[in-house]
Amino acid sequence: MTEIWHNPRCSKSRQTLALLEERGIAPTIRLYQQDAPTETEIRAALAALVIPAVALMRSGDALFKDLGLAKDMEEDRLIAAMAAHPALIERPVVLHEGRAALGRPPESVLDLF
Repeated sequence: MTEIWHNPRCSKSRQTLALLEERGIAPTIRLYQQDAPTETEIRAALAALVIPAVALMRSGDALFKDLGLAKDMEEDRLIAAMAAHPALIERPVVLHEGRAALGRPPESVLDLF
C-alpha cells in the first residue's frame, strides 16, 4: 500500500501526487492536517525516512516559534508537537512498503517504486 500525507494547498504536495498518478500509482490520500498522524505513526515515518524529527518539521513557520520549539530539542518533544499540531509536518510524505520519502523535490519519491 502507498500512502501520501497530503496538503492540497501545497504546490509540492500537489506535484508529488500528480507525479505518482501519472505513473499509475494510486496512493491512499491522507489529509494529514485533518487526520493527524499519531506519535507512533510519526516515529514510524521518521524511521522509514531515516531522519531526525526536526528534519520533518517546518521549523521556519511561525507556529514552530510560537510553540517555543527549537531545532535542538529532544525528539520526543518535537514528535509530540507534530502530533498535536500537524501543520508543523513538512509535506508531502509518501509511505510505501515500509519505506518513505519526502516529496521535496517531488521526484525524490520515485525511488520508492
